Amino acid sequence: MTLQVVIERGEGGYFSARCPSLKSCWSQGKTRDEALQNIREAIDLYLEPSPKDLIEDKDHEVVSLSL
Repeated sequence: MTLQVVIERGEGGYFSARCPSLKSCWSQGKTRDEALQNIREAIDLYLEPSPKDLIEDKDHEVVSLSL
C-alpha cells in the first residue's frame, strides 16, 4: 500500500506531516526525517484494528487483504 503524505514547515521550525487519505492522521517532528518517522508510526497505529474487532465466530470471518 502506498499513501501520500504532505510535509510542511511550521512555526518554530518544526515539520508537520499529514496523510490526507486518513482523516485526522498527522504528526510532527523537529526535522523532516523525524516527521516522516512519526507519521509512519501514526499511520500504523491508525490502521491497526482493535482486538475486539478481530474475534471470529460462526457469524464473523476475519480475512487479511493486502493492497
